[in-house]
Amino acid sequence: MKVQLFDDSLGKFIQSLTRSTIAKVLRTIDLLEEFGSKLGMPHSKKAGKGLFELRIRGTQEVRIFYTFYQDSVVLLHGFTKKTRQIPKKELKIALKKLKLLTSV
Repeated sequence: MKVQLFDDSLGKFIQSLTRSTIAKVLRTIDLLEEFGSKLGMPHSKKAGKGLFELRIRGTQEVRIFYTFYQDSVVLLHGFTKKTRQIPKKELKIALKKLKLLTSV
């Protein structure tokens, strides 16, 4: 399954991470590309209607929101997780991008 970025901000976010975390992020994206909607815990979790989170564990806890759109996976928004719950601000950004994508 083809994986694409919604915009450049996610690429910049990934590049800002530590080298080992970048490697983990890329490996998890490869898993998403290979397994698509069959990818489950601990790598992926449903976060809302049509919205999923890619979960990267390690010294930096990273979450990347994504959705399935047409025949591909679109990575919408990423952040470094610092609390147990997903911050509302981060979820809001992902939902806004999801709405922009699906309203085209």
